[in-house]
Amino acid sequence: MAVDTTDPEYWLNWRFFLCALWVYSCMGMACFLIWKYEGPSSPDRDGSDGGDGEEPSPQVSPGVVYLEDCWKSCLEEVHPGWLLVFRLVAFFILASLLAVDFLTDGWSIFLYYTQWTFLLVTLYFGLGSLLSIYGCYQYAYKTGGDRYDLVQSDADHGTYITVPAAESASDPTIKVSYYTKTNNGREVAGFWGYMFQIMFQTNAGAVMITDLVFWFILYPFLAHNEYHMDFILIGTHSINVVFIIGDAALNKLHFPWFRIAYFLLWTGIFVNIQWIVHANVSMWWPYPFLDLTFPGAPVWYLVVALLHLPCYALFVLVLRIKHSLLESWFPQTYVK
Repeated sequence: MAVDTTDPEYWLNWRFFLCALWVYSCMGMACFLIWKYEGPSSPDRDGSDGGDGEEPSPQVSPGVVYLEDCWKSCLEEVHPGWLLVFRLVAFFILASLLAVDFLTDGWSIFLYYTQWTFLLVTLYFGLGSLLSIYGCYQYAYKTGGDRYDLVQSDADHGTYITVPAAESASDPTIKVSYYTKTNNGREVAGFWGYMFQIMFQTNAGAVMITDLVFWFILYPFLAHNEYHMDFILIGTHSINVVFIIGDAALNKLHFPWFRIAYFLLWTGIFVNIQWIVHANVSMWWPYPFLDLTFPGAPVWYLVVALLHLPCYALFVLVLRIKHSLLESWFPQTYVK
């Protein structure tokens, strides 16, 4: 029997309040992790100035993102153009699948967490393609410039003087300006670089939980008769994780643990929007365990919340396998 989800009695009960406790506890913890660890390097927090009135020395935050990591390969011998090609292919395949899915079933596909995540993965490869295009330009400029010494031309006599690198390194005014824009000699990413890193780690957990929950819980136990297996259904629950793992195998992005916070927020936002939509429009739930009339709803909400940890850890395991294999296969050119 259909239940009116706009009825206040549907929400004003112990099951909803317990489910809300799980959801908002996770989101609160996520916000704390972001506040504590996110961002580039910052000055020494103890306020010490080195004893000589010098500027506080910069410290590397676990959340720092370097611009070159967004477009470089983890193998120095691999041209960044190969990563660009992979990202462009992934973007067009994912965008095509999403477009066909939308044209087939309409806007209702975005009631599902799968399509939310699939859209985020598509945007990730779109943004990654743009960053890789920029990186290829920088790589070509750098490799072209490395063929020549840095010189200063005398227009009258046609002579060239090599600029000594030691002078700029010892000039304190240059050093201060340098550290305001870089960290440990590497350029810190801007907004889009950080957005790209955040999308990478959000997708890493989201594609794992999406595909694992569908193939191991939803399809075999809860909704076997509701799904007609076709190319789109299989593709949206498999190809996303293939492309993300493929990109992770090639890219140079780091994977600090605290960014599980964005994965938790992503799921929390999805659940909150589901609640808002159903509180205003009486309609079916995209996933059976979201229905608050189900007596075991609080248990299901808690189980799904706890699943975020092993799903995120599974992707960490994938990266550790990558590091282990590439370090043994390419010890001279592999860069963590």
